[in-house]
Amino acid sequence: MKANCRKVYKGEQRYTNMDSIRAYRFRIYPDAKRQKEIDKRIVLAQQLYNTILEKAKSEYEKNKITNIGKSTLNGYMKEAINENKNFLKLYSQTRQDIFIRLQKAYQNFFRRCEEKKAGKKVKVGFPRFKSIDKYKSITYPQNNGSFRIERIKKEDRLRVSRIGTMKIDLHRPIEGKIKTLTIKRKAGEYYAIFTTVNEITVPEVADTNPVGIDMGLNSFVALSDGTKVEKPKFARQSAKHLARWQRKLARRTKWAGNEKAKEQSKNREKAKSGLQKEWEHVASQSDDFAHKLSNKLVNLGYTSFAVEKLNIHNMVRNHNLAQAIYNASWRKFIQMLSYKAESAGLRVFAVDPKDTTQECSRCHNVKKGVERLTLNDRIYHCNVCGLTMDRDINAALVIKNRMEMLKRATVGQTGSNASGDAASTIQRVSQVVSMNQEHTLQPLVAGEAHDL
Repeated sequence: MKANCRKVYKGEQRYTNMDSIRAYRFRIYPDAKRQKEIDKRIVLAQQLYNTILEKAKSEYEKNKITNIGKSTLNGYMKEAINENKNFLKLYSQTRQDIFIRLQKAYQNFFRRCEEKKAGKKVKVGFPRFKSIDKYKSITYPQNNGSFRIERIKKEDRLRVSRIGTMKIDLHRPIEGKIKTLTIKRKAGEYYAIFTTVNEITVPEVADTNPVGIDMGLNSFVALSDGTKVEKPKFARQSAKHLARWQRKLARRTKWAGNEKAKEQSKNREKAKSGLQKEWEHVASQSDDFAHKLSNKLVNLGYTSFAVEKLNIHNMVRNHNLAQAIYNASWRKFIQMLSYKAESAGLRVFAVDPKDTTQECSRCHNVKKGVERLTLNDRIYHCNVCGLTMDRDINAALVIKNRMEMLKRATVGQTGSNASGDAASTIQRVSQVVSMNQEHTLQPLVAGEAHDL
């Protein structure tokens, strides 16, 4: 959601006009010829990316430069094209996207270098080369005639420059002005992802019912009003299928030059595709869960949300918990909650996560030393004021308290990113949930309408 806001008054009600940035993903069905054209361009894009990166890496190792700017990268791209004219088969907009990807990679690299010099504990690694398994998409960053959607004989078709026309499954209307197109290959299937900009009008809602949200490993989220949402176990439910495909993949060998190995290599690709599709199924379930839960929370009458500012990379350093943290999909849930809340005129704040589990929500005493809770401790008991309650609910109340402090510190500022740390500034990206029946949050209904 872009913070390009304009105030509007209709009677006594205040509204805000803002630009909403949305992504739409649709399945496309290229024929064999178009598949070959798409695959060829993905390979060319990957090769161009790696060629430019190799030139930049050589220059860095040779001269130890502290920054690689646009002009330098542009020079490397021209050199690469002069050395291999096949790169000209890539549409100019696609080459521009490769340039943008590399530029971001270098900006992140040099930023981490500066952070390490300043004493921060960060891993610094040179931008990595992309294998063909890691480079799965090509992007057209501007809609200047390079692609368009057509209606031919009662069938929706996507026409892409230098690739051709293919069927597209437009299962819902696209709202707003289309800005970019990304064609992605995933588990043997092809998708078109459109980014759009659309001006929306949202009411300004009085902040009368704030709620804190704690994300845990035993329950997916706990709310400051006592609600707990159970953690989905999609990966565990699919464990047998995943293990079966992994065993098949392990038994297959890559083609080593003889016919028997060639046949085994074909079977290996089938097993690899099967494993990818099984993981795609798990990811789809996770997406659906996050969509329905975020929709439910936005529609329940809460007026602002407090979440922890999570650093997933630091959290997974605990290898015993790494898989559980990745499976929890917290970041995806926060992203969805953020843009949906802002569309409804609500606010989302990200607060400092330090010691939210150890702090008392009543007297704010923080446990020290041997008093600190471990992962096995499920009840919080304060030795100062005597408060005893579920540890996750207590943490959610602490998070809510920190949001209230943040609001008071930012009086006079407006918008969900007033603090500079609001979760709604997070860049957006892409199941049935069971709830505790003891509270007001009811189970979500399968098939409930949701965005993305």
